[in-house]
Amino acid sequence: MVRTRLALLAVLCLVGAPGVSPSAGAATDDLTTRLTKSLRSPYLALDRTGAVALDAATGEVLYEHNAALPLVPASNEKLPVAWTALILLGPGYRFHTDVVGSGERVGATWNGDLFITGNGDPTLTQADVGRLAAAVRAVGIRRVTGRIRGDESAYDDRRGAPGWKRYFIGGESPPLSALVVDRARGWPALSPPLLAAKALRGALVARGVAVAGRPGLGVAPGNGTTVAVERSPRLASIVREMDRDSDNFVAEMLLKHLGTLDGGIGTTARGARVVLAEMRAAGIPVEGVRMVDGSGLSSLDRLTPAALAGVIRAGMQDPRIGKTFVASFAIAGRTGTLESRLPGLAGVVRGKTGTTDLACSLSGVVGDGIVFSVLQNGSPVSFWSARTAQDRFVTALARSAYARTTASPAGTSAG
Repeated sequence: MVRTRLALLAVLCLVGAPGVSPSAGAATDDLTTRLTKSLRSPYLALDRTGAVALDAATGEVLYEHNAALPLVPASNEKLPVAWTALILLGPGYRFHTDVVGSGERVGATWNGDLFITGNGDPTLTQADVGRLAAAVRAVGIRRVTGRIRGDESAYDDRRGAPGWKRYFIGGESPPLSALVVDRARGWPALSPPLLAAKALRGALVARGVAVAGRPGLGVAPGNGTTVAVERSPRLASIVREMDRDSDNFVAEMLLKHLGTLDGGIGTTARGARVVLAEMRAAGIPVEGVRMVDGSGLSSLDRLTPAALAGVIRAGMQDPRIGKTFVASFAIAGRTGTLESRLPGLAGVVRGKTGTTDLACSLSGVVGDGIVFSVLQNGSPVSFWSARTAQDRFVTALARSAYARTTASPAGTSAG
């Protein structure tokens, strides 16, 4: 069932007349018809399609169709994860990876083990590990009598998420762990934390630090000595790359990290509860919402267009994260997953795409005046038809008089 409140659009469609003519209702009906028609396709089921458009400033519902229908969201799942992470951690947050020693230092020798301890940095690279090794040498350590051990205990050791197909691990996303170097290159021959321990051992030896033992696994002692620390780029940068390029791995790592904020072990389920709690606190409708992973790969995820539009609007309205959050979206005709879409609206539309075999989605903003979300499901979904319908829907919104009074070309810098 389609329900619309487009009076404001109708008034703005009446150009030049100081009074309201009887054609206002006709203008409203015309846009309503065009928006609904844009969603129709012989290859898509309208009863498995949801869409909504809101006034970004007031929250006024400009259009809705099945806005409260729980649907598989595909990668639009990343939007509430990004929003929650920015709110609770802050755009300037940096992950840290530590080298922690158990034992004691005697002169240039570390008597005991060194642990490379992960805290969920999804951007950790061999170069970062090299800097950790250089820092160990810089403090004067030239020999380690024990082993280099990888510690992934900040998160659980589940490598994927519920509802994932088996090939998703290593295919759609590297294996999940609190300690992953270079997106776990070398897995599955070795586990992510063992790969990290091997990388640090090699980097130490290359820098003239002798290590007696082989790489291993373990949990750093709580009273261990922190020898070196490496920090990630700012969260603002991480989220921007995640949303624009739809990076599944980063989204899953962020979700698990949210699960650690109360001091517990990071799990997908714990992180999902944090996101839902934040949505409720912001007054975003969560009835029917089910977050099973962070990326949208899971067939068990459910979001509604109303919830997604609520998240986007809440992010835009929040002075702490607004510029950063919106700047993380792909820009139509310019960047990320929208680089080749909507070229006629280049710089005007920002959005987050999503595609799996069950769902195709697009949510975002038109200028700074309209928030929208379109979710389409199928078994399988006709993703080409769905993307065409989404582009028609957004184009109809952008060409409305309301959009013309609010739209401004999107820039490319993050806040």
